[in-house]
Amino acid sequence: MMKGKALLRGSGISFTIALLLVLAVSSGVVGVVAPPDAQQNRRADIITIDALKSFGRLERPPVMFLHELHADAIEKQNKDCQACHLSVDNQQSLKFKRLKDSTKKAVKDIYHTECISCHRETRAAGQKSGPATCGGCHKEEISVISDWRPIGMDKSLHFRHSKAQDKKCENCHHEYNEQTKQLVYAKGKEGTCRYCHGQKTEENRISMRLASHQACIDCHQKQLAKNKSAGPIKCSGCHDPNEQELIEVVKNVPRMERNQPDVVFVKSHKAEWKSNNPSDDPPDNLVPFNHQAHEQYNDTCRVCHHADLNTCVQCHTGEGVKEGQQIKLEKAMHQIGSDQSCIGCHMINQEKPECLGCHASVAQKQIADNASCRVCHMGPPTADNGSAMVLKPDDKEQAAMLLDSRKPVVSRFTDRDIPDKVVIKTLMGQYGQVEMPHRKIFKTLAGGVKDNKIAEYFHNSEGTLCQGCHHYSPVSKKPAACSSCHGEAFDARNPSKPGLMAAYHLQCMDCHQAMGLEKPVSTDCIACHKKK
Repeated sequence: MMKGKALLRGSGISFTIALLLVLAVSSGVVGVVAPPDAQQNRRADIITIDALKSFGRLERPPVMFLHELHADAIEKQNKDCQACHLSVDNQQSLKFKRLKDSTKKAVKDIYHTECISCHRETRAAGQKSGPATCGGCHKEEISVISDWRPIGMDKSLHFRHSKAQDKKCENCHHEYNEQTKQLVYAKGKEGTCRYCHGQKTEENRISMRLASHQACIDCHQKQLAKNKSAGPIKCSGCHDPNEQELIEVVKNVPRMERNQPDVVFVKSHKAEWKSNNPSDDPPDNLVPFNHQAHEQYNDTCRVCHHADLNTCVQCHTGEGVKEGQQIKLEKAMHQIGSDQSCIGCHMINQEKPECLGCHASVAQKQIADNASCRVCHMGPPTADNGSAMVLKPDDKEQAAMLLDSRKPVVSRFTDRDIPDKVVIKTLMGQYGQVEMPHRKIFKTLAGGVKDNKIAEYFHNSEGTLCQGCHHYSPVSKKPAACSSCHGEAFDARNPSKPGLMAAYHLQCMDCHQAMGLEKPVSTDCIACHKKK
């Protein structure tokens, strides 16, 4: 991207009020009802005016304010942001016609006086205007619903901003100095804005919503004032789903320069484990972590470093501490269902359609077997004399050596090892036998995980894919038939094991549905069976 090129494909250089928030904003309009036809009118610029809620219960429904609609109207009158927003210290306030909320009456009077008078003046000038009565703004029903979608600074957007700013990180990154009470730039300590700015304003930190709108839109406006291209300054430019799809994405983003390691051992919670003190009895199996590779897999550092850029053990100790919300290190790494844990993230990848053919039905205890654990928890390498080396948790070279010794499984059984078709003759009655395209099914599953690094490391044998169907059979070129475990009739003494007919249908139909296959469907029996 050349310098000066638009950072986001958005609303160009047209004027807007410089923020999404006029006051406290909620994600939806509370206390009102949306009629069915409102679904057809969706907008990303809806702001809920409910500032008086901070003083107690609202007397009337909140006001649904269309920010972009008003911004366009103000622009036609050759007015700018100052028409609605005051400035202090060259920084525009996000509140309407005020810098702070003093009293309930004062805030209420500001809205009633300023809004109604503007509407009346506009109407007197012969222009289309908004309502001038209470019921015109405070409505029980709304005519539009929010289409607003959050946006984050992924590595593509960060790279484009960094390049446009000539890598002047201090233009965006800062810390609060408690002694000087000033914002300062700390080189080498840059982190995401979200590490300091939370959902709500507190003490010396404004909310993330306020911080992003003040900094981002203000910067975009200043660039436009210099006749330079910049990112959007309208709500829809960032938050409209259709506009987000048009944002330019840099495919090969250069690695961010943050002095991060290439390969490390995952730090243990035992602080006494030092690389120069093997008598402290470090564990036999440490986890070497390819940090550089995971940077490429994810769009932002926050995927793993959700609190700060320190190591996980800083917050997630073996015993659990307040800073880590009492989540112990073991749980932080292995929590199923969490996208911030190693196992959780890996299992989310298993939810891709090409993986669900097996993983939708494979028992969880098979996923977390000892062989899977050893993919990450690697044993110490063997020295030249045949003895096991002592792993040193701080030795990055050892971590890199262990990773290099881990070989992915990329080969599968050959066509000669896999029957082309399997004829299922059992349980024939109303329908005839089934000719299952066995080899085609296997190749489809193998093709779906081709070049998938997680699959290459965790499918630790040529026949791992076979276990998707032959789920309790050892890996073999000739696994046991389904009938070897599933009897023809359901055994009430073993309710967890379905009968043979149910086993076939559950396995096949669940796989088809999970992978999103259009054919055959569960209601189309003759797609598999020939009717007699």
